[in-house]
Amino acid sequence: IAYAYTRWAGLSAYVLHGQMEIDNNLVENAVRPLAIGRKNYLFAGSHNAAEMTAAMYSFMASCKKNNINEFEWLKGVFERIQSINHKSLYQLLPSNWKEYRPT
Repeated sequence: IAYAYTRWAGLSAYVLHGQMEIDNNLVENAVRPLAIGRKNYLFAGSHNAAEMTAAMYSFMASCKKNNINEFEWLKGVFERIQSINHKSLYQLLPSNWKEYRPT
């Protein structure tokens, strides 16, 4: 009871604000794959492999965030990466993919 009493303002905030949830399950479900990924990076074999795995994991998470099919994005990157100017590499990022994707 003492624990809840000292944190009562935070615990009851959802009652005062209709848009707030009583729990944070949505957030926990969203970050769970990232936490599992971090755990898996410990066993990547080397530091460089862990960095590459983390980078690809970040790209895939960015694709999901931007509602982009990960396979199509990766396929398009592999098709365009050889012919694109190094100053235009930003166009291949998932956040810019829809704007700069060839039709």
